[in-house]
Amino acid sequence: MARVRPLAELIESCVGPAFAAQGFASTDILAAWPDIVGPRLARYCQPSKLEWPRRRRKDSGGDEGARPESGTLVVRVEGVFALELQHLAPVVIERINAHYGWACVGRIVMKQGRVEAGRRRPEALRVDPARRGEVALAVSTIGDEALRDALDRLGTAVVAAAPKR
Repeated sequence: MARVRPLAELIESCVGPAFAAQGFASTDILAAWPDIVGPRLARYCQPSKLEWPRRRRKDSGGDEGARPESGTLVVRVEGVFALELQHLAPVVIERINAHYGWACVGRIVMKQGRVEAGRRRPEALRVDPARRGEVALAVSTIGDEALRDALDRLGTAVVAAAPKR
């Protein structure tokens, strides 16, 4: 009877070259970064590239069924948060690997630099107080607090973006 193998072993031969050629297979890690490291740390660090080890030639006698080697994630981090990221590196690596379902990251290398993407704050919405009151009245009957708050934010954004009458 055939041995059950993890999906990571099977998929590596298909997507391995794409991973190696582009560093990141997609922008998925960039989009999921706040979920992986948490919103506070994500404001002060972001992944910049994923370096993969060189592949050994098949005729060198390497084991064909061996697990793929893990890559090195290069993270741009702002000054004082480098120490925090350094202490959390094992947890971050574990979370990244859990996100992808295989041990794709083996270590993290930090490069100090400015992280601008997380710094941008949305502009404050300018809403007519009367229109704001209409939105608050419309959502006031909703019992679920989280849903009411989400709909209130959505309604305020819609009213703020709507052309003036």
